[in-house]
Amino acid sequence: MIEILRNVGVVAALLVVCAVARADETRAFLPVVPPASKGDRCVEPTDVMRREHMRFLMHQRDDTVHGGIRGAKHSLVGCIDCHVQRDAQGIAIPVDAEGQFCESCHGFAGVSMDCFGCHATVPAEDPVSTALPPWMVSPAVSMAGVTSEAIE
Repeated sequence: MIEILRNVGVVAALLVVCAVARADETRAFLPVVPPASKGDRCVEPTDVMRREHMRFLMHQRDDTVHGGIRGAKHSLVGCIDCHVQRDAQGIAIPVDAEGQFCESCHGFAGVSMDCFGCHATVPAEDPVSTALPPWMVSPAVSMAGVTSEAIE
């Protein structure tokens, strides 16, 4: 009998917790995400982006890599351009830095981001970023301004 009462108490406690969490769903189950820095709305509704963003990125990746199609609706560059935050000096804060747009959801979900090993975390016009990592830049570009004495 005591075990039945204990089980009923546990179930009742869980129902109360669920009811409270449901009443304030935005705080209980979703990460705190900084607002977009550009535009007034995303290319898709928020609930669709939460659910489908990886599918959009994978589809766009295939279109870009295999078809040469760039700058489409779901491009990673477009995401970065709108969702990057800036510090007090106006310098872009990488979207994968702690508390920033991509990192806030990925950190919340415990999912790693490997996109930024090759892709910039800030808009390309920012002086602190490059569109490609150094190992992918051609020697003529990466060595610009470097004299042969500096190499030896």
